[in-house]
Amino acid sequence: MTKKHKVVVGLSGGVDSAVSAWLLKQQGHEVLGIFMKNWEDDDDSEYCASNVDFVDAAAVADVLGIEIEHINFAAEYKDRVFAQFLHEYQAGRTPNPDILCNAEIKFKAFLDHAMARGADKIATGHYARVRQQGDAVQLLKGLDPGKDQSYFLHRLRQDQLRQTLFPVGELHKSEVRRLASEIGLPNAQKRDSTGICFIGERPFRDFLNRYIASTPGPVRDELGHCVGEHMGLSFYTLGQRQGLGIGGVKASGAARGAGDHAPWFVARKDMAHNTLWVVQGHDHPWLLSQHLQAQDLSWVSGHAPEAIALAAKTRYRQTDAPCHVTAIGPDLLSLRFDPAQWAVTPGQSAVLYDGEVCLGGGVIHQASALERVLPLAEPAPRPRRRTRQPHRA
Repeated sequence: MTKKHKVVVGLSGGVDSAVSAWLLKQQGHEVLGIFMKNWEDDDDSEYCASNVDFVDAAAVADVLGIEIEHINFAAEYKDRVFAQFLHEYQAGRTPNPDILCNAEIKFKAFLDHAMARGADKIATGHYARVRQQGDAVQLLKGLDPGKDQSYFLHRLRQDQLRQTLFPVGELHKSEVRRLASEIGLPNAQKRDSTGICFIGERPFRDFLNRYIASTPGPVRDELGHCVGEHMGLSFYTLGQRQGLGIGGVKASGAARGAGDHAPWFVARKDMAHNTLWVVQGHDHPWLLSQHLQAQDLSWVSGHAPEAIALAAKTRYRQTDAPCHVTAIGPDLLSLRFDPAQWAVTPGQSAVLYDGEVCLGGGVIHQASALERVLPLAEPAPRPRRRTRQPHRA
């Protein structure tokens, strides 16, 4: 018989956490809901309104017959997550704040608060699983491959995982929706949240512009020719296609067979020269990397993996890519991929997997393109068109 626990569930207002709470009640656990408020700036706007989510969470708690508590972690979030988010963007990298939020807020500040309330366990609506393996616990992928969220949880430690339940990790999203409808949950058809919680659906560049100064500079193609002007390097990420403002510009010179009207992609951000380098064609060599180095490492087991041949994700929703660990140390991880990976982005996380087991990973520090991006230099002058001289008798 399964031991009954006092479980504190993070109710976000979404359907996944709601069904998680219902499943725990069905199993006979004592369930308490907590709604986490992590953002206060312009929280009453159309883009980021946590009060709406709290109303949904409270409605769920009412249907399930459980108590719900509203806790404000905005100060902790601003210090531990948002400050790092801005620092990374100012440095020209593209961070993933959801990963840091899980490590610092949901499984630290929230976990500490729940334990202070006398909880035995906490639970969230993440699509992941935990498995006891001897004296250790493993973090496993969720069974729904389209919703697996282990990538966002790879920085969790053994002590955190031992106190955590992921009730929907064994289910597919369609099953979660079906259960929510059968139970009569008010948010059964609520749309999944997208993007970063404090940005919501608003234009990303508009949000960043409130916190980071923009310094325009040149946009250059692979030959060094200026093809436009960027709004500030912090507002762009590697592999970005939309919002470059150069859609109608033709390539200067050979475009690697992509064609004059092939789409442009961000290939490199040169912070030293405030230059944005772009290329045409999705499979341009400058966008492909066979090697990467990661730092700020975190391992679920508490120690680095021993296996050499593993798989890795360099961004969420990416298919696991076979890789070879070429170097590993206290704070350095080097990986080699074959085939090369597309738009490996500094600031994102490289997360290692051994089958369904998430091992941990680190923050990508640098990646090597198949062809080195040229250093900034004055482009060679275009050949002048020779004018015809008047004929002399």
